[in-house]
Amino acid sequence: MALIVHKYGGTSMGSPERIRNVAKRVAKWARAGHQMVVVPSAMSGETNRLLGLAKELQPAQLDAAAMRELDAIAATGEQVSVGLLALALQAEGQPAVSYGGWQVPIQTDSTYTKARIEAIDDAKVRADLAAGKVVIITGFQGIDGDGNVTTLGRGGSDTSAVAVAAAMKADECLIYTDVDGVYTTDPRVVPEARRMHTISFEEMLEMASLGSKVLQIRSVEFAGKYRVPLRVLSSFTPWDINIDEEAVSGTLITFEEDEKMEQAVVSGIAFNRDEAKFTVVGVPDKPGIAYQILGAVAAANIDVDVIVQNVSHDGRTDFSFTVHRNDFQRTNDLLKNTVLPATGAAQFTADNRICKVSIVGIGMKSHVGVASTMFRTLAEEGINIQMITTSEIKTSVVLDEKYMELAVRALHKAFGLDAPETVA
Repeated sequence: MALIVHKYGGTSMGSPERIRNVAKRVAKWARAGHQMVVVPSAMSGETNRLLGLAKELQPAQLDAAAMRELDAIAATGEQVSVGLLALALQAEGQPAVSYGGWQVPIQTDSTYTKARIEAIDDAKVRADLAAGKVVIITGFQGIDGDGNVTTLGRGGSDTSAVAVAAAMKADECLIYTDVDGVYTTDPRVVPEARRMHTISFEEMLEMASLGSKVLQIRSVEFAGKYRVPLRVLSSFTPWDINIDEEAVSGTLITFEEDEKMEQAVVSGIAFNRDEAKFTVVGVPDKPGIAYQILGAVAAANIDVDVIVQNVSHDGRTDFSFTVHRNDFQRTNDLLKNTVLPATGAAQFTADNRICKVSIVGIGMKSHVGVASTMFRTLAEEGINIQMITTSEIKTSVVLDEKYMELAVRALHKAFGLDAPETVA
């Protein structure tokens, strides 16, 4: 008997009929003798609906008190999901009980809308599992030290599921989504994209951080830190599929870099259109200037991605960085009202019509010429590169947004990712 955690996304929970299918699938695993913990998201579109209502009433400037209320509102979507799934399981004759994150409890810090998990008390959950019940826990949320409901940010249900699996030392965490695994890139952009049977933790972490929407980056970080066996698979396969077949479907995130992986120079192409670029022009080239710019941005709880500082001329330089497009206006106001006066910079430019395209592969560690192949391919397509950033297993470029799909298709072909995956 194994302890298994299932996570179901909003699309999988999108209607009563889909919830029944989830219940049938979970009950099948329970009847096979496994202890089951399930972490569902809110029903598809529900979180957006709730936050849309809040937006009509919220003040222009969101202080901590307003952010607290946003979390209280957003958390209700998952509470509905766990209750409905518990009822559906009971209708299948399977004992089940649902809990909000605050009931477990899943302890977090007090950073509303972006809280981080600090601890999970699994005693209550283990007692219910020992009694033969399926335990259903709200994803996306927890409780802070003052008893306030907190949420973990978009995609937080993935993080919740992996964190629960880590805390309980689960045998495996299965992430059920509306796709059947991790692909070399988004099949909606490149129809020739293929599903990978395995992907290394390092590659998955890079893919998630660079824009792949299959897994949320914090969930991959948790999986890596606590070595949680993780598999991505589809909830739209028939619920009564053989468990042995289902257990090896999808894509396995592995911690072993086998020979087959070593041979794959580039494993996938990630992209992100939710980017905005700022360039602070004429910054005094002196020690501490980067901190003066980015320290103010960080203090506003704005995440910075790509950073480039140009060569100095006459004691002045240009400093460019990217942020999430949702933070475009806040960053714009911050630079105008705070950074320019503090640094003595001449001006800044802003562009919210850019994208980031990245190649990822652990094979890049041991192969030369990968970046040059990328740059040549983009040049042949007439695509100008605005910024470049690299790590040991990835190279990312910032481009004009209108070239994103062309760049992804060209790179996917250039690195042979449309070829069938070899099986060792």
